[in-house]
Amino acid sequence: MSTPVSTPVTTTALDSLLVSLQLTDSAFPSGFYTLSHGLEGYVQAKQVDQDTMPVLLEDLLRHSVGPADATALALAHRAVGAGEWDALVEVDQRLFASKLNRELRLASTRTGRQMLDTARLALGGAELDHYTELVVAKRTPGCQAVVAGVAYAASGVAADQAVASDLFAFCVSFVSAGLRLRLTDHRRAQITLRALAPVIAEVTAEALERELADLGGCVPVADVMSGRHERAEARMFAS
Repeated sequence: MSTPVSTPVTTTALDSLLVSLQLTDSAFPSGFYTLSHGLEGYVQAKQVDQDTMPVLLEDLLRHSVGPADATALALAHRAVGAGEWDALVEVDQRLFASKLNRELRLASTRTGRQMLDTARLALGGAELDHYTELVVAKRTPGCQAVVAGVAYAASGVAADQAVASDLFAFCVSFVSAGLRLRLTDHRRAQITLRALAPVIAEVTAEALERELADLGGCVPVADVMSGRHERAEARMFAS
């Protein structure tokens, strides 16, 4: 019986993996913990329970986050790799415009700028510095997904790994909001996250194939819930 031979992991590949883990860590101070990604609005309207929360998350991945944020991240990553900063700005502006509610736009730029500030300190790189200059000059809004795309590209993380990592971070944030809203428990949350693996793979592949004209989701009910949440008298989350 032959002895299995392990495949060595290169330093570059390992470093890329560590960057992905760091940026998607729930301890990374991006402000994701303040967001429910629309889940609180559904709870307030009594339109979701512990059984339907995973279904809602899957729908949001396929019809909102995938066509919008994940696609923007992939396009931003591509633009940085090619040194096309005008194209990057166009992606950022289009993603911002695709978010129909003020609450969602603020959440995206607030978490984006917090991620950008920390990524510059932790990761460094000329690309992050230049993008920061564009945001400070108000040439581009600084949406979270675009910031992530710049950070991943600047650190040499492959586009597919970057998109999948950010989608998983969204899922973790969403499920964590479910925990705080008492829609799930810690064990059920892990089951939910694992079950979403093929959906994340599917959404990642589709995001990598889209062009700028394809950017933008279509989730009218989620937009309505977000609009209602923005005007709610009491809120646990910022979105």
